Formats: sequence, C-alpha cells, structure tokens
Amino acid sequence: MGFFSDFKASLLKGDVLSLATAVVIGGAFGKIVGSAVDDVIMPIVGLLTGGIDFTQKFIALNGESYANLEAAKAAGAAVITYGNLVQAIINFVIISFFIFVVLRAAEKAKKKQEEAPAAPAGPTQEQLLAEIRDLLKK
Repeated sequence: MGFFSDFKASLLKGDVLSLATAVVIGGAFGKIVGSAVDDVIMPIVGLLTGGIDFTQKFIALNGESYANLEAAKAAGAAVITYGNLVQAIINFVIISFFIFVVLRAAEKAKKKQEEAPAAPAGPTQEQLLAEIRDLLKK
C-alpha cells in the first residue's frame, strides 16, 4: 500500500497539478492559435501571395517534370518538398507573433494590477501595544 500512497502524494503536489493544468490549457490555447492561423491569417497570406500553395512546391530528384506533387508521388519519384518547409516557417512566424501579442497584452494587464495603490496599512503591532500601554497609564 506504500507505493500507491506515495504515488498519490506525488500526484497531489502543487507542482504536478500546476503542470498538468498548464499542459491542458496549453493544448487548448494551441487549438485556438492553430485555428486563428489556419482560418484567419493564412487566407490573408494566400491572398497577398496570389494564392500560392507552398505545400505543392517540390523538386523531383529524378530530373523529370511532373504536373503536381501527387503525380510525382504516384510515379514513385523521390521528391524534396521544400514547400512544406516554407509553409512551416510561415506558420512559425505567424504563431510566434500571435503568441507575442497575447503575452504582451497579459503583461500590460498584469502591470495595471500591480500599479493599483495598496490599501493604507494599519498600525503595527508595536504601535497598538504602545497605545494600550498609554491607555493603561491613564
């Protein structure tokens, strides 16, 4: 029974629960960012680049020309799909910028909370004891 109680104690530590929460929230945030990139930003990028689909860019290593990537793969040609790398780099830059904007907004909100004036502190314990002493003398 000691093993299971140790395992339970390990799982219920604050660090493990915080990490688990961060992983779940991170996964959900990743879906939000992915949707923002795929459904909102990439169509705009596609419009700006004239509708180029980078994932279809490739080089056939056998020296032959193919109409598209599917035709090259169907012919069994070895291909370098450099377009996937370009697409991944574009996605990385966009996602990094998106996360930067969100984190910057969170930092500004955090600073505003910290700048709020603290409530005036009450008298210290020594001051209260001095007042009690003075009242007892009277």
